[in-house]
Amino acid sequence: MSAPTAQPHLRRSLKLWDLVFYGIILIQPTAPMPLFGIVYNKAGGHVATTILLALVAMAFTALSYGRMARAYPSAGSAYTYVGKELHPALGYLTGWSMLLDYVLNPVICTIWCSKSMLQVTAALPYAFWLCFFATLFTGLNLRRIRATARTNEALAVIMLAVVAAFFAMTVRRLAGAPVNWLQPLYDPATFSAGGVLRGASLAVLTYIGFDGISTLSEEVENPRRNVLVGTVLACGIIGLLSALEVYAGQLVWPPGCQFRDPDTAFVEVAGAAGGLWLMHLVNLTLLVATIGSGTGALTGASRLLYGMGRDNAIPKKIFGYVSPATGVPCYNVLLLGAIVLAGAFVLTYELGAELLNFGAFVAFMGVNAAVVAHYWIRRRNRTWSYLVCPALGCLTCLLIWLNLGAVAKAAGAVWLGAGILYGGWKTKGFQEELVRFDIPED
Repeated sequence: MSAPTAQPHLRRSLKLWDLVFYGIILIQPTAPMPLFGIVYNKAGGHVATTILLALVAMAFTALSYGRMARAYPSAGSAYTYVGKELHPALGYLTGWSMLLDYVLNPVICTIWCSKSMLQVTAALPYAFWLCFFATLFTGLNLRRIRATARTNEALAVIMLAVVAAFFAMTVRRLAGAPVNWLQPLYDPATFSAGGVLRGASLAVLTYIGFDGISTLSEEVENPRRNVLVGTVLACGIIGLLSALEVYAGQLVWPPGCQFRDPDTAFVEVAGAAGGLWLMHLVNLTLLVATIGSGTGALTGASRLLYGMGRDNAIPKKIFGYVSPATGVPCYNVLLLGAIVLAGAFVLTYELGAELLNFGAFVAFMGVNAAVVAHYWIRRRNRTWSYLVCPALGCLTCLLIWLNLGAVAKAAGAVWLGAGILYGGWKTKGFQEELVRFDIPED
């Protein structure tokens, strides 16, 4: 009698620094640049201060993700953590909320890249670029995960090289000139605690994406250690690099000088630091960074769907399938590619970004609560950090979530309502099991 054929599954081939590079690409080494002008105006020029405040706030949540990945090395990420520690129904709704975050990230990346290309050439229409970038993100994700990791590493090196060039030109620009080195951090003429806090609430967007590392838990060697270390390292590296970028930008840009367009303010700063060539280089780098972020976000989304499909929260035959040839959940990738393309034609960048935050912060709050439930309550580990750190992370995320726009909150509520209706239909009025969590072996 022949032995039963093993079912295809995700393969553990990623090392610690693969995770760190993936997280850096997903968050982007250039993450604070698009936000620079808006935060500059809100915070009275104290952009570096807001980035550092946001780093402290998000570090608590990054630590919580790492701790829960140590307990549950599963591709489902926050969906699994909340479902196992709080309640399966809450886990299901967390996963449903996360779909907004993970699916809309490549959607807004597709929109931004397409509009960026229109600035380079008007020969091809906007619709062509939408199709091109949605197809590109999909195609890159159909390869083996090791190939995706190599692409991430190459993109990270390119972006870090451009950031290094910006730093070099900033040093050259400031050499011999009188500089107030503390002004970017504290300028008594423009400082306002309320303004800095408002700016910090927006600067938190710099770190959106770090949670995607935990969705690769089933493809990582030694996940109980490497996901925790990789998540915290990626968040910390991006935070310090972002603070240095905006600090240098504030030193170059004359205080009180207005930007032509706050949305592209850092491109103007690059021009002030190094001239026209650096301005175009930074603009091109932001395009490359967004391609990397869109590709990485679609990777995370496909793994989230796989985790939910394997647990039968959504149809397992489709969403729980893994290609035997590549070890990739290819049906999920193809479906997401179609959704990204359709969403890019329907949504605006601004609305997509706000809806993304709705799903992201629901998941963040759930993961912080799961840490308290798992370590402090169930395991009776009374170490203060298992209570204080996740509590601070949850409170910070709640304050940000409550300040989302009315349209985003209304649309997010409709999405959650649709998830509840689907769950009710699937379980015949919640009379049957909603989710059965399947946690793989290390």
